[in-house]
Amino acid sequence: MTAAGGTPAPVIEATRLAKSYGPVAAVGPLDFTVRAGESVALFGPNGAGKSTLLRLLATLQNPTSGHLRLFGASTSSDAASVRRRIGFLSHQTFLYEHLTGLDNLLFYARLYGLPDPARVAQESIRAARLEHRRDDRVGGYSRGMQQRLAIARALLHRPDVLLLDEPFTGLDHAACASLEATLEEARAAGRTCLLATHDLALGLRAAERALVLVDGRLVLDRAAGGLDPVSLQGLMTAAPVPARVTS
Repeated sequence: MTAAGGTPAPVIEATRLAKSYGPVAAVGPLDFTVRAGESVALFGPNGAGKSTLLRLLATLQNPTSGHLRLFGASTSSDAASVRRRIGFLSHQTFLYEHLTGLDNLLFYARLYGLPDPARVAQESIRAARLEHRRDDRVGGYSRGMQQRLAIARALLHRPDVLLLDEPFTGLDHAACASLEATLEEARAAGRTCLLATHDLALGLRAAERALVLVDGRLVLDRAAGGLDPVSLQGLMTAAPVPARVTS
């Protein structure tokens, strides 16, 4: 997906994008774009609006105001078709605890209409290093194992855009390293990734661009190169807190 002149086209275009719950402004208004193949880390303190923003981008919530375009299409009229091109990981795993790990992946492979869903499910659970627990119900998995399976679910259909909310949560050192390698592979394959994380060092390693939200407002948008966790933490602490109540 390339714009005129060879520049990668925007796959995410937010214009005055905002989400409120009653009188409380949770996010925005925000203006930003993410181009095809970009890897972006989303930082911010608790309650900054990171999860809300990712749900908006995943078309799982509708904005209160503003406009959002994904892959050049307005999500207000074409959300269903763009949703199939997105891999979304949230605090909810979207796993069925009464099903086995393998059956969960098989269900999603069939849901996405993938060719040879059994093979895809087998390869995915192997990549998640869960083959030894493939026939166990997910309700008996540890938190880290459920996270690894949820990541496999999000990657299953090779989406064009990855939206990952705290993907390193619950992962041990080996699993974190494996996820970093997976994100690098996705980046090399030209996939777009936007990940929210409290781990500033991991986020900076995984991304080429950093966005910082404070109280729902974008206070930083710049290349990740040259940034460090200490300066980012200081920015998030010192940034002025704008009013959250809408008129």
